[in-house]
Amino acid sequence: MARPGNLVHLRGAAGMGAIYRKVGWHLLPLLMLCHLVAYLDRVNLGFAQLQMKQTLPFAEPVYAWGAGLFFLGYFLFSVPSNLLLERVGVRQTLLRIMLCWGLAAAAGAFVRTPLQFYVLRFTLGLFEAGFYPGAILYLTYWFPAARRGRAIAVFGSAVLLSGTLAGPLCGLVLRYLDQWHGLLGWQWLFLLQGLPAVLLGLLAWAWLPDRPEDAAWLSPAELQLMQQELDPDQAAAAPAAGAGRAALAALLRDRLLYLLALATFVLGGAGYALVFWLPTLMQGWGLRDPLQLGLYSVLPNLAGIAGMLLICRHSDRRRERRWHFVACMLLAAGGLGLVLAADNDLPRSLAGISLAALGAAAAAPLFTTILTEYLAPARAAAGLALLSSCGMLGAAAGPALIGLLRAHGQAGAMLQVLIGLYLLAGLLLLLAMRAMPGGHSAQRRQHPDNAAHS
Repeated sequence: MARPGNLVHLRGAAGMGAIYRKVGWHLLPLLMLCHLVAYLDRVNLGFAQLQMKQTLPFAEPVYAWGAGLFFLGYFLFSVPSNLLLERVGVRQTLLRIMLCWGLAAAAGAFVRTPLQFYVLRFTLGLFEAGFYPGAILYLTYWFPAARRGRAIAVFGSAVLLSGTLAGPLCGLVLRYLDQWHGLLGWQWLFLLQGLPAVLLGLLAWAWLPDRPEDAAWLSPAELQLMQQELDPDQAAAAPAAGAGRAALAALLRDRLLYLLALATFVLGGAGYALVFWLPTLMQGWGLRDPLQLGLYSVLPNLAGIAGMLLICRHSDRRRERRWHFVACMLLAAGGLGLVLAADNDLPRSLAGISLAALGAAAAAPLFTTILTEYLAPARAAAGLALLSSCGMLGAAAGPALIGLLRAHGQAGAMLQVLIGLYLLAGLLLLLAMRAMPGGHSAQRRQHPDNAAHS
């Protein structure tokens, strides 16, 4: 039992802030690194296809459907994976996920036929399923709602950091490792960006505690204060057998969940279509060299990282989610509108895509935080996985839809569809939150850091 003097010393904004910074430094760097590698293994196909087209007899739609099959596999296994995480813990789940996906990603270097490509991309999605919703569920064990937006934003910023590194890394590998030791540049790309996941899975198993009470680096006083801020049932033990199925059945009876699922589908489809086709879009602006493409792609990703961290921090302090999210959707749509109006002019197109990336990137952790606040802890594992899988299903459809537009030479139509999707996502979220009990985000509970100064 913690001594009262220690609790008095730690209680308050400064003391609690120090505790959660300690938690963040122990958990988030490794989770971010895992997320970075996961995202890199998803999007490197956008760069690899530029060289694969020269050596493999694949038509452009093959790559779009291959990208979509990854997300279909993810969709099918996301909920079972997250329910399993709740039972066996994050360490064993991350070990299983990352060992399997790392080997599958590296095996992409040896595909020769469209069927092999399809099977491998589907398998990669199947193995990686559950990583993102599992990591979000894991963060709900450690961070209360008032602090969760920033934690999710920091974790999610790994996606933008991955995108920032992906361009230069992929460009360097494609240019300088082509024909090295008898392998083509795209083959080295899959090998060098897939195998690190295996090592990270082993590291996660050795380093991450399953729950706060398992963390040897938390003092009894720190643990007691954390549990006072976390929801009581989130600090409890894992649910008994059958609770996962019961929670899933309850979710499927929640009508509001279907509106949230549609919003997730639309947001995922728009986001991944933009990411997958960005290198091809940038080629239309006069950027042909893979390394040049990679370097210029850093700009929108840096804008996204800044927007994600600053906007989510502001949302946490204000305890307001809805209008922050809608503003992000307007920024994303407005930025793509600028790209459309730029008519392939490089400076104006880069400015527009950076604005769009700022809005789209900040919207993702805001939306996830809204979901964690809406879902009761008993339904969080099934709910987060189910909604995340809907986002992945949208991510399967988005690149394929844009691929069809690209096949008919309609680059302008591609941007118009993306603008419409972002505006639709904002509208759906407004409708969903209006139907939530009490308007949900309209209830502005005061942030702990602000409460100490009031």
